[in-house]
Amino acid sequence: MAIDLKALSPKELQALIAGANAQMQEAHATQVRTVREKIDGLLKSAGLNLDEVYPARRSKGTKNGKKSSVAPKYRNPANPEQTWSGRGKRPLWLAGALKKRGVTLESFLIDGGTSKAAPAKKTVATKGKKATKKVVKT
Repeated sequence: MAIDLKALSPKELQALIAGANAQMQEAHATQVRTVREKIDGLLKSAGLNLDEVYPARRSKGTKNGKKSSVAPKYRNPANPEQTWSGRGKRPLWLAGALKKRGVTLESFLIDGGTSKAAPAKKTVATKGKKATKKVVKT
């Protein structure tokens, strides 16, 4: 059953694509059903269940495989409902605010939050010598 695709109109091509997608989904569902039946048969004949063969995967440091939530570390002063834990991609409100002159990440810390920022470097000028950078421990 060869179809001359060049002879079909755009509307006929769309119908063909829709039919092919429907057929593909049906074939996939049939394949999944067949594989499940085979697995269920193997498990039943062995006297096992799926949880025994594949124990539930758990995240590190959590119970029951649930991810633990992290307390927010930064808050948007313009909208206190917008917070960020400091993990993952920076939210747009914070990225935009940090582009402004003189604004630092520490200015968005929530009271009681601690920053793990590297120690600040300070330029110290001495009379008649080049300025050198010293690390100031905090």
